[in-house]
Amino acid sequence: MIRFIEDRETKSSIARQILESLTEWFEVEESREGYINDSKDWPFFAYYDGDKPAGFLCLKKTGDATMELAVMGVLKEYHRKGVGRRLFAAAKDYACAQGYSYIQVKTVRSGMYPDYDITNAFYRSLGFRELEVLETYWDEANPCQIYIMSLKSAVQTIATRHSYRGKFLDEKVPREDLMAIASAGIDAPSGCNKQTTDLIVVDDSEVLERIKAVIDPPVAQTAPAMIVVLSRKINAYRDRCFAIQDYSAAIENMLLAIVELGYQSCWYEGHITDEDRICDKIAQILNVPEGYDVVCILPVGKAADDFHAPSKKPLSERVKFNSWS
Repeated sequence: MIRFIEDRETKSSIARQILESLTEWFEVEESREGYINDSKDWPFFAYYDGDKPAGFLCLKKTGDATMELAVMGVLKEYHRKGVGRRLFAAAKDYACAQGYSYIQVKTVRSGMYPDYDITNAFYRSLGFRELEVLETYWDEANPCQIYIMSLKSAVQTIATRHSYRGKFLDEKVPREDLMAIASAGIDAPSGCNKQTTDLIVVDDSEVLERIKAVIDPPVAQTAPAMIVVLSRKINAYRDRCFAIQDYSAAIENMLLAIVELGYQSCWYEGHITDEDRICDKIAQILNVPEGYDVVCILPVGKAADDFHAPSKKPLSERVKFNSWS
């Protein structure tokens, strides 16, 4: 359970208990005590396992439009159990509700220490993007990596997402980003929770080339990664199956996550499921088991070309209240 803590002494007590157990990251006593003391005055979120605090996160204001993830700690036995993500989700919702536009976080640059490499990967998996490195912000042995994230709403992301059919930059998509995109798809609603949609994420260059070779006419030939969407026909009740609705919701979630993480894509379905059954060739390449249908491919990468939103009819022509006329 995530709790928003307001009592100053409770804040500092939780911060002390957790930070003193994480000396790999909070080794310097002066710095650690500073976090513990300052946490009393910061927005403070704690994760409780029953009555036991197992993690916390503090925000602080750094500008009129920006909040910073000032400090976060999770007890080691709760690592890799989603506690940090839940804490951040609560903090992000708070920052959005308070009207901030950005959230930033500082850590030691990747490549310096294994523990901080894990931290960097975690922040990137949340959707943070690299802003800059300040080599001497702390000291030369600890170059400061600053990450930034836009707090624009889902409604804004929906409004700015458009299908991209151009070329992609020759930049590998980090696996943690691909996992974040896939997770967004799996988190989509499913009719009667039958979970008829599964995914294969392809980032191996040789496998990608084999897939691209069977797509004719060619599309997404420069994409550095691809998500292949699989569907199973499982009845929800009686003879009703919602597999199409399920994978459609998953695809839309992923398209939004792709844009939110700084990439572009396009929903390719009809092109691969037509009479020439390119989908079956892709299924064979990927060893898709019987009972699954390949229904869509989503290329993922950074756009190399400029592109513009297609023209659409005015909202007033397509949205009515209470009656068509």
